Amino acid sequence: MTGNSPLRLGSRSSPLARAQAEWVASRLAVRPALVWVKSRGDQDRTTELNQFGGQGVFTAELHRALFDDRVDAAVHSLKDLPAGEEEGITLCCVPVREDQRDVLVARDGLTLDALPAGARIGTGSPRRAGQVLRYRPDLEVAPLRGNVETRLKKLDEGLFDATLLALAGLRRLGLEDVVTEILSPDVCLPAAGQGAIGITIRRGDARAAQILSPLGDVRAAACASAERAALHALGAGCHAPVGAMATVEDGRVHLRLRVLSLDGKQAVAGEDDGVLAEADALGRRLAARLLDRGAGPLVEAS
Repeated sequence: MTGNSPLRLGSRSSPLARAQAEWVASRLAVRPALVWVKSRGDQDRTTELNQFGGQGVFTAELHRALFDDRVDAAVHSLKDLPAGEEEGITLCCVPVREDQRDVLVARDGLTLDALPAGARIGTGSPRRAGQVLRYRPDLEVAPLRGNVETRLKKLDEGLFDATLLALAGLRRLGLEDVVTEILSPDVCLPAAGQGAIGITIRRGDARAAQILSPLGDVRAAACASAERAALHALGAGCHAPVGAMATVEDGRVHLRLRVLSLDGKQAVAGEDDGVLAEADALGRRLAARLLDRGAGPLVEAS
């Protein structure tokens, strides 16, 4: 990016990713050039996410575009961004966050409690599957991938009785009216970073940082830091059966963490709080506590 050229803002090309990129673009002082990049996860919509191996299924191609100087910044759903540092890449900012919670979208407007025994729940998330089976072991969970519209279509076609989605994504797509129940975190703790957007740039790119940094939100960044630090300390990938939810109240970050077996029969959970400036340490501290209580084998089994 030269001095007078527009910022090239890279994003996946799915409807939700486009909506997030447009949201970011509309809030910058200067309109950027949007660049659409197809990720491996977008190109293969049948393989279960935990079968791809490694992390960054939805982010690696965007970072390759950064390294190749095809884009100056990349917009991610923060929950898809690997929690560890990547050489040459920095998380520039986390804008104000949408609602973190998961929702149920069920046929006939049913809630999770009202679903009949044996009802078929479609999800590609081991975290969601494990927590739903923990709460309702009488339900059947089956793999379901694809973008939001694809999942809703399969529900309409009768292939599933219900599916689980992020409230934030539905709101960004203008589809909140399909929600039949917003799930309590006591039932389904969200993924680390869910509802948040993360914008990455090449390390040392001062101009991109200057343009994008005003979008950053201190509270959202602190919560994301706590959640992602916990995930990294657990040695868990983006698609492991781990729920993490941080909130800010009275200037302190409160973090809840839950690690489950894939069938939901085992769970190790805990919570803690700390000041905003030490959110990263809070995440690592709580993760260490759960590892001491046996969370490690659950993470490894995923």
